[in-house]
Amino acid sequence: MRRRSLIDDARDPIIKNEANSSNKSVHDILISGSSVTSPATLVDSLKADNVDVLLWESRQAKKGFLSVSDENVSPQHSVDLYIRCRSDRDNLESALSKIRFKNYDIEEISSPASGKKVWFPRHISDLDKCQSLQFNFDPNKDASHPGYSDESYRRRRTEICKLALAYRHGQKIEEVKYTESELKTWKTVYTSLKKDQEKFACAKFLKGMELLQNQCGYSQSEIPQMQKVSEFLFEQTGFQLRPIGGLLSARDFLASLAFKVFQCTQYVRHESSPLHTPEPDCCHELIGHVPMLCDPDFAKFSQEVGLASLGASDDDIEKLSTLYWFTVEFGLCKENGNLKAYGAGLLSASGELKHAMSDIPEHLPLVAEQVAVQTYQDSDYQPVYFVAENFENALLQFRKFYKEHIQRSFHVRYDEHGQRVVTTPELWRFKAKKTSN
Repeated sequence: MRRRSLIDDARDPIIKNEANSSNKSVHDILISGSSVTSPATLVDSLKADNVDVLLWESRQAKKGFLSVSDENVSPQHSVDLYIRCRSDRDNLESALSKIRFKNYDIEEISSPASGKKVWFPRHISDLDKCQSLQFNFDPNKDASHPGYSDESYRRRRTEICKLALAYRHGQKIEEVKYTESELKTWKTVYTSLKKDQEKFACAKFLKGMELLQNQCGYSQSEIPQMQKVSEFLFEQTGFQLRPIGGLLSARDFLASLAFKVFQCTQYVRHESSPLHTPEPDCCHELIGHVPMLCDPDFAKFSQEVGLASLGASDDDIEKLSTLYWFTVEFGLCKENGNLKAYGAGLLSASGELKHAMSDIPEHLPLVAEQVAVQTYQDSDYQPVYFVAENFENALLQFRKFYKEHIQRSFHVRYDEHGQRVVTTPELWRFKAKKTSN
């Protein structure tokens, strides 16, 4: 399958060589105005004046800040036109003066001072490199883990993790033949959660769980195989599962979401502690996360968090992962005036679900700026939970936070067909200077 578009093939060598001319320099230009209805005409005008147009993109005027797919711009609506071009200054000013004469607003974009460059995956296959595991709760290293003193459990967990670490993009996910002990633990988790989920879970979760029971064989007696679940999930929302051998770093985990990939463990928690686990396991992933990922709105929210993380600073990654923690993992929302749970950490742990819905913890309104700096517990019940007025409000809160607080010098767009991300200078954040008259 072709993984790059012809445009991408043409664009890469152009950008690599875009500053090779000694007499010309590269400029990023933003043209806007109520009469910008034919971007191609403006591009042709620049070319006619011997301005080398390296690439150009049009977007609906001042629309959004995070794009997950290409959008067709209707010719009767105003657009903003971004052009990267190469020209000497005098020639460019002469060409732009002709356009400015037609009452267009023209800004030359200057990007902020570049800081530390952070590698991030550009294609879905690059997720093969995103396997930075954290060992905070690894039973081979953490004496507080329920399986630390159980050599057979640790050996079994390592065996399953090796399957995940050997996985590469495009391969089928290898099946795991679960033992009687593992099936028993799954049954305990599944049955203990069922009544509480029916009582406390949001409607999107319950709908997703019903689909998985009907289509993927979710039941108390069988642990669903990841490949089958991944194929079904892809049909529903475009998301897919990828096996991983433990707790991923926040940066690698969030990056995967940008490509509609959820990194998912296959091992089962220790049998001595079926209702709580200090680390993610397949009970948490399959029961807590996957039902919500069956919902298109939630899947879009998850992907946008991932896109926002690409190339972000370490400080911003911490803020994004904290937001993820208090929403996707431990989020609460209102439905018809009633408090409901949508967080996977709650919906896969009966004890914490009951705790969250009780009067013991503090319930605060979801305000992204406050959530991003809130301290949290990763080994015990949370003392505070954040409540969105509805799920749509949680999405709006995140978008607002991203736009105002995550600092990057580029815009990220996901190319669904090529399964890759495309970056262009972040037009809405750059300090722009008007070209002289």
